Amino acid sequence: MDPDIRAKGPGKCSKCGMALRPGIADLIEYPMQIRTTPPVLRAGEPVELELQIFQPETHKPVHQFQVIHEKLFHLFLVSQDLEYFAHEHPERGADAVFRLKTTLPKPGAYRLLADFYPEGGTPQMIGRTLLTAGDYSLDPPKLTADLSAKRGANIQVELATEPPQPLAGKKTLLFFRLNPGEGLEPLLGAWGHLLAASHDLVDLMHAHPAIADGGPQVQFNLIFPREAVYRIWVQFQRQGKVNTVAFTVPVSRLR
Repeated sequence: MDPDIRAKGPGKCSKCGMALRPGIADLIEYPMQIRTTPPVLRAGEPVELELQIFQPETHKPVHQFQVIHEKLFHLFLVSQDLEYFAHEHPERGADAVFRLKTTLPKPGAYRLLADFYPEGGTPQMIGRTLLTAGDYSLDPPKLTADLSAKRGANIQVELATEPPQPLAGKKTLLFFRLNPGEGLEPLLGAWGHLLAASHDLVDLMHAHPAIADGGPQVQFNLIFPREAVYRIWVQFQRQGKVNTVAFTVPVSRLR
């Protein structure tokens, strides 16, 4: 699941707990089909998403998937204005179709990031776009830096980065300080989940902590692919409640 994790022998991934496999498999993207009911999406009205995965060589439906962080399928939804974020888990039917009932809150474009692991393949992160009916602008939002402390359901989260000014193409360490620091619990098999989206929704990255032990500091490592402003959502669980907060981080070009 995390290709940066290596070992000399059998073991488990330190990030996600999955069994390590010998060798490095070729990264082949699996086709994903999305259908919606109703076909025309309207903001504020219920919609069912159907997502089906196909074999890249035979185009036959994939029926077997590996569990990733306690789920077969993770789906992230982000609105074009980067104000709406959801981390969902569609359920697989007997027909191998994953289904999710949801409501898109406002007119506009929505970016989807599907995270799954087909049996015999490689971990997949596939992006798609949904459009609702109505009049709206497709211009990216104008974001400004916001690293101020954020309050979740029952925790406050502070963020510091190293380097202080992240650079595209270089590793950035993100240190999240949690207060209170006790009562923290794994969320879907990890001490935290992170999704980063560029202001124009071209880049989406899903990551798990690089260093975490259930204490008040959680470290994520990211390599931002290009100069842009990124909205970063992080999720932590404390005393049974999921805390979701967002920060805005400008990333400069290496000069």
